[in-house]
Amino acid sequence: MTDLPAYLRPFVLGVLEGSDVRVDRLGEIDLYRPPGTARGGAILFVHGGPGPAGLEVMPRDWPVYKGYATAAARRGLVAAVVDHSLIHGLERLVAAADEVEAAVGVLRSDPRVDPDRVGLWFFSGAGLLAGEWLDSRPDWLRFVALTYPLLATPPGVDDLVTAAEVIGKHKDLPVLLTRAGLEREELAGPVAEFVSAGGAALDIIDVPKGHHGFDMLDHTEESRAAVTKALDWAIAHLGEEPGADGKLLVPPPAKKKTTSTRRTTPAAKAAVAVQETPAPAEPATQPPAAPAPITPAPVVPAAAQPPLAGLGAATVAAVTADTPAARVIGREHAAYDAHDLEAFLAMYSPTARILLADGSELKGRRFLREFYRPRFAAGRCKTEVVQRLMLAEWVVEHVVTYDDGESTPQLALYRVADGLITDVEFRA
Repeated sequence: MTDLPAYLRPFVLGVLEGSDVRVDRLGEIDLYRPPGTARGGAILFVHGGPGPAGLEVMPRDWPVYKGYATAAARRGLVAAVVDHSLIHGLERLVAAADEVEAAVGVLRSDPRVDPDRVGLWFFSGAGLLAGEWLDSRPDWLRFVALTYPLLATPPGVDDLVTAAEVIGKHKDLPVLLTRAGLEREELAGPVAEFVSAGGAALDIIDVPKGHHGFDMLDHTEESRAAVTKALDWAIAHLGEEPGADGKLLVPPPAKKKTTSTRRTTPAAKAAVAVQETPAPAEPATQPPAAPAPITPAPVVPAAAQPPLAGLGAATVAAVTADTPAARVIGREHAAYDAHDLEAFLAMYSPTARILLADGSELKGRRFLREFYRPRFAAGRCKTEVVQRLMLAEWVVEHVVTYDDGESTPQLALYRVADGLITDVEFRA
């Protein structure tokens, strides 16, 4: 075993794939499915990086990640491992963030997954990606776990949100750190700062005699106990039950799932809404209104048909109802008008993309923060919405901006997914 590269050494629990776990490969993602057909919680395992020189096997085929995913699937969860760009170098950090977010979308859309019960588990260099999720905390995110993480970006590398700066921001988000006692010095310092900042918001599993990568390198009872305890913790926060004595057993049948207030049954047709003035922002916790019952329209004799102008007015009046996407945009606008930078950024996906009218592009919250901070600090945030069109996840606005003291008419196109803005395009 000692002749193998570290990343090809066996997983510390010795879990093997078997007929009880099905593995499906979808692009860069491997999905591990448990027996049965019930929907349940899910974990996305996010490998670290950069990889060693001469790497020939991508991380989703490493025994350690196959082991974690198999162990989770045998507990009744759907598990996923995604290959992402960080394995090729830290300069690919932003691209890796995009790829991880895309993998989250694939996992949550799987028919075996309850999309409101998903956890993210980051290893080693992927700790640099965790800060964005600790900061944004989508409603579906049940936990964030970090195992021997890298938490400080080396000099010369574009960083994202630093985990130590946002740990504890969302009090209801469980966070687990598995800490190696023999960690490399350059990683141990930032981990200590993270622990100090986390306080009571952080759960910790210590592996005093463990090295970085102990789940591959140190086949000891201490290592096995730490990994098993971390899996138990993750399962507990997804609403599943651990096996007796931490054994890798399929859990009892899942309890009956209750319907979340933030998930609604889609209408038969996409609704289009037009309004002359922006709707006031609504509280984030307000549940969407129940759809009105659909009743067949009475047949009207030809002679009694209303004039065309009347039909048009009736149609416009019928489709001016607000949409969930419009409410997100309304909250973004309210934060913008209030010059509240952090509330404004919280409305955006960690890897949101904004295409400005001059053709330049901003991608990710870090770049949004750098671009908008001077405007917010100078109090130059004023926009008037002249007209709005809403279609499912899209909101299109005719706006007039006054950010530079002059009025500038523009079209603004917003796309909203899972309660966060993912794409914006401005056209002058």
